[in-house]
Amino acid sequence: MKKVAWMLGLAVVMALPAVAQKDKRAKGILDAMSKQYKSLKSYQATFTYASVGAGANESYKGDLSVKDAKFRLKLGGQEVFSDGQTMSTYIKESNEVNVQDYEDGAAGELNPTQIYTIYKRGFDYRFLKEQKQNGRTLEVIELTPNRQKSPISTIQISVDKADKSVRNWLIINKDGKRTTYTITKFTPNATVSDSDFIFDKSKYPGVEVVDLR
Repeated sequence: MKKVAWMLGLAVVMALPAVAQKDKRAKGILDAMSKQYKSLKSYQATFTYASVGAGANESYKGDLSVKDAKFRLKLGGQEVFSDGQTMSTYIKESNEVNVQDYEDGAAGELNPTQIYTIYKRGFDYRFLKEQKQNGRTLEVIELTPNRQKSPISTIQISVDKADKSVRNWLIINKDGKRTTYTITKFTPNATVSDSDFIFDKSKYPGVEVVDLR
């Protein structure tokens, strides 16, 4: 289950208190970004993940599908399926799937359906800069946890100025670990079936099912 921690990776922030100082320009950008994603019926994204420092040195390509509160996440030999009630984590190396109640599995963790609202809970934030990336103008916002015990030092979220989509984000931990997510392809209102978010063991011959409910 090691990589599940990264996959639902900003876990600690959901337990932070909902008090934050607000930079007016940063808030406007974040609110517009959040509104844009909430207006979508579904979306799919491909991305790259890289983590270095504090003993880490790894990188993967990943895929994400989201529809309402449902999500399916694939990265680094693991897949996470959630239909909003049950969460199943498939581990390719051991051909094993761990099944648990969604609320229990997600307690204290940030799932991908919540990533566009994290700034509303437990962060101070400020506009940092504008920068060019592949012909796009990105507005970079820096989030700082307002709880001293948080292992996170800062999070930088880069928002496309034109369409308000998130292009990348960087998590810097206090121990020096740096984790970067970069969106390489984004498809809004993608056609996805509800069955895509349910683990189908018939598609994984010989899989061992570990029911943790």
